[in-house]
Amino acid sequence: MKREIIVLTLCAMLFALCYPVEAQQAKKVPQIGYLFTGLLPPKEFLRALRELGYIEGKNIAVEFRAAEGREERLPALAAELVKLNVAVIVAPGTAPAQAARQATKTIPIVYTGGADPVAVGLVASLARPGGNVTGISSLSRELTGKRLELLKEAFPKVSAVAVLTRGVNPVTTDLLKDMEAAAKALRLQLLILEVRGPDDFDKAFSAINKERAGALVELPSPLFHSNRKRIVEFAAKSRLPSIFHSRDFVDAGGLMCYGGNNADLLRRVAYYVDRILKGAKPVDLPVEQPMKFEMIINLKTAKQIGLTIPPNVLARADKVIK
Repeated sequence: MKREIIVLTLCAMLFALCYPVEAQQAKKVPQIGYLFTGLLPPKEFLRALRELGYIEGKNIAVEFRAAEGREERLPALAAELVKLNVAVIVAPGTAPAQAARQATKTIPIVYTGGADPVAVGLVASLARPGGNVTGISSLSRELTGKRLELLKEAFPKVSAVAVLTRGVNPVTTDLLKDMEAAAKALRLQLLILEVRGPDDFDKAFSAINKERAGALVELPSPLFHSNRKRIVEFAAKSRLPSIFHSRDFVDAGGLMCYGGNNADLLRRVAYYVDRILKGAKPVDLPVEQPMKFEMIINLKTAKQIGLTIPPNVLARADKVIK
């Protein structure tokens, strides 16, 4: 009887010692770092994860780090995520991806953006990334000239187009070269305006009005995306035809957009995160390029600012907002 009591006591003690460890392990969930230049966390990304069964606060944790439009903050924010030892870092945009890549050579990084990841040194090749970075390249260079073509087709009388750029860097230099080539073929004059931070928008808008540009486009940048409402409101107030790279601009009141499907893009980003959380290595995940593009026209905005979209252009739209 005494022996049985001793055995039961030992079992109880072992259970008491093991239970807290098991409870802690049960509560431990993988952390996803999300490093971005914008202001607000992207709810669409969480929605895409949810479609794969990942619920924030339940079986994953997401650590958002926002540079609030100031790219110089990205290295410090990337270092914070590395210190937290997150399982994977999602880096939308070239600058966040480069900051993350400089901060770690071991934590997997899922990149998405318009710059060629090979040209900017993020991966060795699309088929064989060769390091800790993989993801989706959104073909911005190929689409830049196409947006000018669509703008000219919709508004043939336009002769001068204002172009918002993030500043001088290898990515924007290549994009501008492609845009300038397209503009020359279309006999369009470009007014290049650098916007390095949120405080530069008013100056750029004043220059557009002063130079009497006939239309507005932007070179894709997280800064412009996070300030899209401000940009589309200026275009509407100035009655400027405009075309953007993302549907988010049209949803915010912009006139037109042509680019990759954001919902599909985020689903692919979530897919990469899922694969990595399940043990896949970035080196074994080729960089993808989007296959689906969409053109969306906001007729409501067109009517508000007194613009008429030709029937042949409307017929090519994937979606028309009335």
